[in-house]
Amino acid sequence: MRKSIAIVIPSYNEATNIDVLVNALNETVSNLSYDFKFVFVDDGSSDETIAILKEKAKLHDNIFYVELSRNFGHQNALKAGIDLVKNDADAIISMDGDMQHPPKIIPKLIQKWEEGYEVVYTIREEDKKLSYFKNKSSNMFYGLMNKLSDIKFEPGTADFRLIDKKVAQVFSDFSENELFIRGIINWVGFKQFAVNYEPNERFSGKSKYTFGKMMRFAIQGITSFSTKPLSMAIILGISLSVLAFIFYIGYVIYSIYYGHVISGWASVITTVVFFGGLNLVVLGIIGVYIGKLFMQSKGRPNYLISNTNYK
Repeated sequence: MRKSIAIVIPSYNEATNIDVLVNALNETVSNLSYDFKFVFVDDGSSDETIAILKEKAKLHDNIFYVELSRNFGHQNALKAGIDLVKNDADAIISMDGDMQHPPKIIPKLIQKWEEGYEVVYTIREEDKKLSYFKNKSSNMFYGLMNKLSDIKFEPGTADFRLIDKKVAQVFSDFSENELFIRGIINWVGFKQFAVNYEPNERFSGKSKYTFGKMMRFAIQGITSFSTKPLSMAIILGISLSVLAFIFYIGYVIYSIYYGHVISGWASVITTVVFFGGLNLVVLGIIGVYIGKLFMQSKGRPNYLISNTNYK
């Protein structure tokens, strides 16, 4: 009996990419002795994505669509697909729908899985075609993650990976409000192997990950797997208190020696504003963690499925 592999593809406004991706996937898997399912998760697209997927599903019995009730975000859309197919596939491959994750890598992922690895993830080689700012922001993302998180990430890792059925079953039990899947997959362990790949050019459309979204994603990942920011806030508070005490002692000695106080209202106001800003930063860090606890306590689902042809 042939093994079954499901390819889960979160899709948000990818109407112009679907045909190209489906053709590339079919060409890649046509010579592989596995039963493949292509499961597209429409994450509340505002274009014709879901309409095209429904038409494709009528023409191909291995294409399935999952229509979410609204946009829940890439990570939640990916979880929706994995949750849906976890009992029907021996392995699950996740990839983006813009052709930047090359389908030609899929046979290598499967090969390593057959060798006994339960997670086969990919590492993107630096793309010389991307702008300096884009490459720099990506490096900043991983650098920030590795400095402040309790788990380590290899630069270039993304959500293009293969996971074994047993890993999918474990992952499906996670009910975190703010998912950071590459961190969760790293945390769960199992036998893992990395495959390097050179990204394709985006076939059409624009990147959904702006610099601001990358920073929010980094904060989400850090606060999901580490309390280091809270420890840093404590260290910062102690350090500033010590510096203030040293400054005060110096001020007293100066006043005694010269017989008058140090003038300078501007410096006083600057100092007050500086420490006030630091207080807000520390309160903000605490607020992020409290906010995560508040949202988690509500117990809301990560996603809602409006319609699907998957059975």
